Amino acid sequence: MSFTSSFCGRRDPALSRRDFILRGGAGFGALALVDLLRGTPLQAALAAADTGSPLAPKRGHHPAKAKSVIFLFMEGGPSHIDLFDPKPLLAELHGRPIPPSFGRVITAMGEFDSPILASRRTFKRHGKSGLWVSDWLPHTAEMADDLAVIRSCYADGINHSSGVCQMNTGSILAGRPSLGAWTSYGLGTENQNLPAFVVMQDNAASVVNGPRNWGSGFMPAVYQGTRITAGSEPIADLNPPKGISDAEQRRKLELLDAFNRDHAASRHLQTELEARIASYELAFRMQAEAPEAVDLTKETAATRQIYGIDEKETAEFGRMCLLSRRLVERGVRFVQLYHGAGSKWDSHKGLEVNHAKLCRSMDQPVAGLLKDLKARGLLDSTLVVWGGEFGRTPMSEKGDGRDHNPTGFTMWMAGGGVKGGQTIGTTDEVGLHAVDERLHVHDLHATILSLMGLDNMKLIYNYKGRPERPTLNEGEAYAKLAGA
Repeated sequence: MSFTSSFCGRRDPALSRRDFILRGGAGFGALALVDLLRGTPLQAALAAADTGSPLAPKRGHHPAKAKSVIFLFMEGGPSHIDLFDPKPLLAELHGRPIPPSFGRVITAMGEFDSPILASRRTFKRHGKSGLWVSDWLPHTAEMADDLAVIRSCYADGINHSSGVCQMNTGSILAGRPSLGAWTSYGLGTENQNLPAFVVMQDNAASVVNGPRNWGSGFMPAVYQGTRITAGSEPIADLNPPKGISDAEQRRKLELLDAFNRDHAASRHLQTELEARIASYELAFRMQAEAPEAVDLTKETAATRQIYGIDEKETAEFGRMCLLSRRLVERGVRFVQLYHGAGSKWDSHKGLEVNHAKLCRSMDQPVAGLLKDLKARGLLDSTLVVWGGEFGRTPMSEKGDGRDHNPTGFTMWMAGGGVKGGQTIGTTDEVGLHAVDERLHVHDLHATILSLMGLDNMKLIYNYKGRPERPTLNEGEAYAKLAGA
């Protein structure tokens, strides 16, 4: 028996049954593969690529060590010299002016001549690596061998507005895309049914500069972060009204899409319109997947315990950290968590009371996140970054506080290809200035991008005829982190 058939536009009038089955086998196999992939991140990514989605997954500039980032931002400026960078000389100089040999000191409050304030913390070495961690962070100390502690960070922003802006966007001036937006632009997302870039904060106060910290600046608005909460309804208005079927929702969306596209047709420069259209489509897709992604009742009691979710002090940030793990394991590219939203880490006075409370609410959830990621085999592919916009001065302010210090402070990274159990760089003997292996904010951002497979000098968005880069044409990935 023969068949008259056509493959790839070519007719074969005498195709045998054996040939027909042989040639058609690949097609049958493809049908089976489509069925197997249905509902997976890969299937969603392939569909996004077919439709030309701006968030379709993209290839990086070099092989990536990390697939996703969780940035734990301590807003207000945690004191490095009371957490990760012990300075014995402070005890000797307590109550005395800072020696002239450390140079002129300019802070947010002006030229600073207040006396040295010794740290009241007890520091111990932890893990096989012997990393120094203070007694304020007993849970984080348990993960010492997974941390790369960077003691030599420095920034340009001397106040919260400029400092938070630079640590989030690379610039002390507003208007540039955030690091999460650059990552979404450069790599897209593996799951088209969830946002590529998610933002959470631990209280209702406004983070300094607000949504500009997770905005897309001059890039299309589709790359900006999506704000969710850690409460009982993490994504507002996610669930459709009762009695409305998926088919009815789809018809409403199609009508709304037609209206929006007609409105946007003559307004090409307003990328917010395209982002709004895309957000409605994403919201429809999220109704199927997001409820499961943010449903913490699926977690075991043991998992909830390591995050401290059932304890009053740690419940809020614990939920945020657990949500972060659930999101990255489902393909979300960048998760930004703000702890102490509203500059709660800012300790111009009462540092002991302020930092003790904040550390208690943050320490166990952060350590729980690292433990959970590691147990699930996700820490190797997830880069966790911890830090604030700057550190704090060795001199006292208002008797028992410390002022802003952008000239030398500490951050740490874990997972995502970073070698743990190492301390990088140093500050001077009082913790005022970074002096060895100094890393600017641009170097930190370049390192994060490099671990994600992106070269900060090759990641370019052309804006008004000018090639814009995430680190303002500066910054270099640090080999001890990015090359580990």
